[in-house]
Amino acid sequence: MSSSDAAQPQGLRFNRAHRLTRSSEFLRVKNNGRVQRGALLILGVLDLAAGSASRAGFITSKRVGAAAVRNRVRRRLREIVRRNQHIVRPGIWMVLIARPAAARARYSALEDEWLRLAKRALILAPSCS
Repeated sequence: MSSSDAAQPQGLRFNRAHRLTRSSEFLRVKNNGRVQRGALLILGVLDLAAGSASRAGFITSKRVGAAAVRNRVRRRLREIVRRNQHIVRPGIWMVLIARPAAARARYSALEDEWLRLAKRALILAPSCS
């Protein structure tokens, strides 16, 4: 256990088990889920069994920018979902797709957009809506 693991509360971890990693999982959200579009992000949502954990996947295409820019946007999106995962209903699979404008957006603008799209997609827990 590293020092960063000890400092991070158990409830706010966002490890590999909380991420969509297979292309089949992304396709399942695309084909069976619903979509909310914003200026910076597109949010795809698939509602599964309430007993399962919520999971998230992130897509940043080359239109967003160079590799370093795409990685920065992906890190920001992962952090936004990690910090807000406690307000997402269980059993939700979501895919966040960054639009090119996300590369120039501030962290707070990305977080505001994600919260707005999440409310529209009805994925937030009832006490947080």
